[in-house]
Amino acid sequence: MNKAQLIDAIAAEAKLTKADSKKALDAFIKATTNALKKGDRVALVGFGSFAVAKRSARTGRNPRTGKEIKIAAKKVVKFKAGSELSEAVQK
Repeated sequence: MNKAQLIDAIAAEAKLTKADSKKALDAFIKATTNALKKGDRVALVGFGSFAVAKRSARTGRNPRTGKEIKIAAKKVVKFKAGSELSEAVQK
């Protein structure tokens, strides 16, 4: 499912216009991004939570040459599914 399909699904489920659904989705994405930039955790009970984790620097290998390369440390976004989402996917 891409963003346009998600907007269509939100519009149908919530009985909103596609324009309002797009605004709502864009607002959610912007609010979540801003919270994660500040280092906050975004938790949606039953659905899951988004958090920022630090990935330390490490040594990797170039798959073509086999030569060792250094991979810099960085922050990554992690998503952990909530119990209701996990159960729904299992059914």
